[in-house]
This record gives sequence, structure tokens and C-alpha cells, in this order.
Amino acid sequence: MRICVFGLGYVGCVSAACFAKEGHNVVGVDVNPTKVDIINSGRSPIVEAGIGELIGDMVAEGRLRATTDAAAAIGDSELSMICVGTPSQSNGSLDLTFVERVCQEIGAGLAKRVGKHVVVVRSTMLPGTVGGLVTPTLETHSGKRAGSDFSVCINPEFLREGSS
Repeated sequence: MRICVFGLGYVGCVSAACFAKEGHNVVGVDVNPTKVDIINSGRSPIVEAGIGELIGDMVAEGRLRATTDAAAAIGDSELSMICVGTPSQSNGSLDLTFVERVCQEIGAGLAKRVGKHVVVVRSTMLPGTVGGLVTPTLETHSGKRAGSDFSVCINPEFLREGSS
């Protein structure tokens, strides 16, 4: 498949590199151009045993690259995976600012895309967030309908740093 992974932190980097290792063509998307440059140079922006070598190999084989251009990544992929952070707020609730922002970007990309696309949420969030925030935001910014024009699903994140 052609996959784009939004968010090149711990979960996104590991996911992107592992999908590429399994033979998929993967583009990582991040707002931070430094992370994008690090990956495109075949290095890892995170510390994890073996990930630097894996990213280097996948970049060299042409199965992994990174960009800041969300619309181009969506236009050239079949699946978008959301792996952005959901840090805790002072009251203990999750800050979904990054999730909402990336859903706006993905929605804008879906508006220009022809054909089906799957959006997978891999960011940590509470039950109901996909129906209450993710799907409505994608629909609003794409002008399309979930279930008919694109699909949305969730793949909970259970990576343990240091042993992924």
C-alpha cells in the first residue's frame, strides 16, 4: 500500500519504518521541517534500539520518505495514519489540539483527492473521540462523508518506548 503517517514522534517514526520494512511505500508527514530532514537523510529523530538503522535502510531502498506537504502525501496514498501527540492537560484530560489540526489538514487533502481513502487514528484518545471530533472534522474540511467517500477507523497505540 501507499501509506502516509502524520506525526513523526515516537509512534509515527516506529510505525512508518515498520510499514516500510513490510514492503509498503510510506511517507511521513510532520509540521517540523527538522524531523522531515532528519528522516530524509536516513536518520532517526527518536531514540529507540535499531530504529536508526531501519530508517536508514528504508530511505535507501526508497520505501520511506518524509514531507511537510500534507495534501501531496494524501493525494499519493491510500491510507493516512494519525500518530500525533495527545499530551495531558493540567486537569488530566487529553489535549486534542494536534489531532484536530491534523484532521483539518487531512480533510483538506481529501477534498482534492479522487477515490477512496482510509483514515486510521493511532493517537491515544478516549472512546467517543472518533465520532465526536475526528469524523466531523474530516467531513467539514473535506466536504465528503465518512462511510461513503472515505473510511475512518481506530488502531489503539500500545508501543512501549525502548522495546517497540
